[in-house]
Amino acid sequence: MNRIILSDSQRAQFDRDGFLAMRGLFSADEIHDIRSTFMAAAKDGPVPGLSDVPKAREGAPAVSSDPLSFYPRMLSPHKHADKPVGPLAMRYMHDARLRPILAELFAEEPFACSSMFYFKPPGARGQDLHQDNFYLRVKPGTCMAAWVAVDDADEDNGGMMFVPQTAGLDIACPEMADPSLSFTTEHVEPPPGLQPQMMRLKAGDVLFFNGSVIHGSTPNTSADRFRRSLIFHYVPKSTVEMSHYYEALSFDGAKHEIAVNMEGGPCGATQDVLTGQH
Repeated sequence: MNRIILSDSQRAQFDRDGFLAMRGLFSADEIHDIRSTFMAAAKDGPVPGLSDVPKAREGAPAVSSDPLSFYPRMLSPHKHADKPVGPLAMRYMHDARLRPILAELFAEEPFACSSMFYFKPPGARGQDLHQDNFYLRVKPGTCMAAWVAVDDADEDNGGMMFVPQTAGLDIACPEMADPSLSFTTEHVEPPPGLQPQMMRLKAGDVLFFNGSVIHGSTPNTSADRFRRSLIFHYVPKSTVEMSHYYEALSFDGAKHEIAVNMEGGPCGATQDVLTGQH
């Protein structure tokens, strides 16, 4: 396996903060392919069995005025081999450029367990601060995301925010998020003295971050800029348990059996479905 050796400063940042941006990992042609394939899949609105239409909540925009009612995120596209997004998502989820970075950050072999695509059109709400391992419930370690920027992303169009120095936190039981700003329901308050920082990304950049890091995104307040992203989650080979929603695949495509985490989690109730990230 070819390895990408991270610099000392990159490792120090990841060890301290739990997140790292690898710039220009995917080419402009590859990003165009990803963008056009998913936009073609969404041209007529939500796709049954693939699109995750936000549920109606008090304080949230009416369906008729919510851009996410036409462009909801797509969950687990890699499982839809019958659609063009399926083979594409599976191919990039197992991309050879991701494997050595994940292996170095995990310090062991990674296994893929989920894929998602976010459209985030102009006017769309963001997602409040949260921790990914609240949903994946990986044990004994944590999960890792590879977040592929399919558009340039910044504070204007609802870019990603991370709270530094939260990589080693326990998973918290969230509070209720503001439905006018977030399309999901969870909010995790950062520790005193720590504030979220906006990550400014270019299309083709990939963010790697672990499942304990507090992160989220702002609403897309731009007039005409999407903030699309293709997101994969991975677990280390030593994982003993995780949420029943996921199955682990090696980079060679073989299924890796992992027991279901039957514990209730920090809120005392099992998370039965992925309510989403980012």
